[in-house]
Amino acid sequence: MRYEKSRNKIIKANIDLIPNGKILDLGGCTGERMKSLFPNKTEGIYIANISEKALDVAKNHNGYNTILLDESRNIPFEDKYFDLVFSNSVIEHVTVDKNQVYNITSTKTFKEQSLARQSRFAEEIKRVGKKYFAQTPYKHFIIESHLWFPSLYLYLPRKIQIKLIRFLNKFWIKRTSPDFSLLTINDFKGLFSEAKIIKEKSFFLTKSLIAIKN
Repeated sequence: MRYEKSRNKIIKANIDLIPNGKILDLGGCTGERMKSLFPNKTEGIYIANISEKALDVAKNHNGYNTILLDESRNIPFEDKYFDLVFSNSVIEHVTVDKNQVYNITSTKTFKEQSLARQSRFAEEIKRVGKKYFAQTPYKHFIIESHLWFPSLYLYLPRKIQIKLIRFLNKFWIKRTSPDFSLLTINDFKGLFSEAKIIKEKSFFLTKSLIAIKN
């Protein structure tokens, strides 16, 4: 909640928001983030996700337009259709086919395939949005946010990472799937080269990276 409020402040401080503009929340789940950012607006807001269940809530309970995404395809809108594209902690999950995340055990293969999909995802954000806000956890922060575990495990071979995640999922406070590929600052700048990059801090350390195009 603390980071949600701080990111909302960053958006309002760095992006000129159009009250009646069209907004796309990529990976927006049930739309709760849009409710916190635009509490009095539902018209013109689109929630896009790969989960039909989440989109049902976004549409039927929260009143948003919804789009069921296919990770292997482009966003089904014309160029610059949206005044703002919002993506919060999503791009790191744009990696490989979800059915293959446990089968791809090569660190190099997983990274290469993930970065290729992440690059296409970033290009789609830039293509359909006049402005955008894209945030992702920083790879080198001391705690890895998906597992709440010291991030040193990310430097192990992927095969061992998968085994560790399987083991910790049996009893650990936070469970996850090895479907994410965290980005370095150089990775992120490469994906959003024309954007302003903001380093979100926690205890004076970079916790996440934010790309803003206004």
